[in-house]
Amino acid sequence: MLLEFIRTRKKAYDVTIFQTPIFRQKKGYQQVYRLQVEGMSHSDCLDEVFSQFNIKELIPEDFKGRFIGTGDILFIDEGRKGQYYYQLKPGGWEKINRIHVV
Repeated sequence: MLLEFIRTRKKAYDVTIFQTPIFRQKKGYQQVYRLQVEGMSHSDCLDEVFSQFNIKELIPEDFKGRFIGTGDILFIDEGRKGQYYYQLKPGGWEKINRIHVV
């Protein structure tokens, strides 16, 4: 019974989406949206954001960016536990250093 409780424990993540003004640019990332996502891990969170922002019917009306694509960056802020940046590469999400965000 304890294992069932541990498995279903989800956490709220503060996620910010960064995109460049023109697709495939390497500089000039700007914040385009911020949201709360529930998941059990960063991987769950990244998959949820990718799914939500690549289906037109699920995209919030106040979202000013484009579909999530290669090169876009997601910032996950866990407060005192740390800040993490992930960039979508052709092989999937890759953890990057914050210096890449300009």
